[in-house]
Amino acid sequence: MDMKKILIFASLAVMMASCGNDKKDYDATGTFEATEVTVSAESTGQLISFNVTEGQLLNNGLAVGQIDSRQLTLKREQLATSNEQLTATHSQLEANKRQLAANRQATASRQLDLEKQVASIRQQIANQQRERERFSELLKDGAVPRKQVDDIDYQIQVLQKQLVATQEQIASQNASLAEQNKGIAAQMDGISSQQSGVNAQQAGVRNQQAQIDDQIARTFIKSPLTGTVLEKYVEQGEFVSAGKPLFKIADTKRMYIRAYITSEQLKNVKLGQKVKVIADYGGGEKKQYDGVVTWISSRSEFTPKSIVTEDERADLVYAIKIQFQNDGYAKIGMYGEVKF
Repeated sequence: MDMKKILIFASLAVMMASCGNDKKDYDATGTFEATEVTVSAESTGQLISFNVTEGQLLNNGLAVGQIDSRQLTLKREQLATSNEQLTATHSQLEANKRQLAANRQATASRQLDLEKQVASIRQQIANQQRERERFSELLKDGAVPRKQVDDIDYQIQVLQKQLVATQEQIASQNASLAEQNKGIAAQMDGISSQQSGVNAQQAGVRNQQAQIDDQIARTFIKSPLTGTVLEKYVEQGEFVSAGKPLFKIADTKRMYIRAYITSEQLKNVKLGQKVKVIADYGGGEKKQYDGVVTWISSRSEFTPKSIVTEDERADLVYAIKIQFQNDGYAKIGMYGEVKF
């Protein structure tokens, strides 16, 4: 073998060796992202407190400020006073209704007393009639004088007149009581209508109170998630209007990397797949995290210039998102790698 052929084979060996040394230890690359939320004012007024600094870690639901709510509080107190007055009115109407019911019961009792008198007179008449029959038999035998029978007849007549008078009195009183009861019933119906009106007013007041409570609650500025404040747009004391951005916060605990893969790689990637995420700090310093594929794009796109793929010739790639639990070292926008 001549020297020229030896040199060719030596060059090929070096190229093959260098190709082997250039093999990448990752399958895809991308940048770190996080769920970002811009918190805006939900009310209009002066920002009387605002305890937010950039880089601050906030817990979900933590109140970090408040917009002036004095006028809303005064309105709430007025509504509370109105509700108390309506409650007092309702109680008075209920007391009036109870009094009318007692009056109706009293009239019913008077009617019952007269009926007892009628029953008593009828019983007396029956007793006298039995006495007359007995004395009539004795009169036939001559055992008693005629006057005793006449006296009994007179007593019966008196009792019968009392019965008629009492019955007429009952009829008259019943008519009067019926009118009274009709009037009482009408008054009670009127009171019930007034109570219904009061109940409707109280329901309206309660609705207004609920609206005011909601508006007051919206004056409190709260963190919508646990995360880090990225930007602060206003300062305490400023006048803000509803919808004005106040600060931006990002969930830096549950972060994800947006990476790009080729169509060849796509067939081997699925949702829920566990992968390795590597944060590259430069200078050979890296940190590895356990990640899970949470999203795969259904459309291809041209390879972003900042992205390196396994196949350098790939023009079309698919975006994927891989979520991982951050320990505080991975930062938004940092370069990262993915190993399937």
